[in-house]
Amino acid sequence: MKTILIVEDVELNIDLLTQLLEDDYTLLVAKDGAQGVASALEYKPDLILMDISLPVMDGYDATRNIRKSFQNLPIIGVSAHAMQGDSDKARQAGFTDYLTKPVDENLLFKMLEGYLG
Repeated sequence: MKTILIVEDVELNIDLLTQLLEDDYTLLVAKDGAQGVASALEYKPDLILMDISLPVMDGYDATRNIRKSFQNLPIIGVSAHAMQGDSDKARQAGFTDYLTKPVDENLLFKMLEGYLG
């Protein structure tokens, strides 16, 4: 079973993603960007769902740090920010892809299928 690291600080969002994914994936959760970096380095997940607005270290900095060790790891930015240019900013920081909240389940599953098979 593939492992997904969810880096998210809002319990409701963690619960939603867990309900959607727990049957098909092994899930790890980190509640701030620094924990996310540490978890990625320790557990080497197959994919990361990374919130952008996180305590301690934001998703952009966390992704830049993870990229130093894992150039090809799929990291999907998940954010309530849907402004023009946010997606570009995420890609420049090293995100592989970008989803806006509320998460579209069909789009999420399509992305996961594309990156994890």
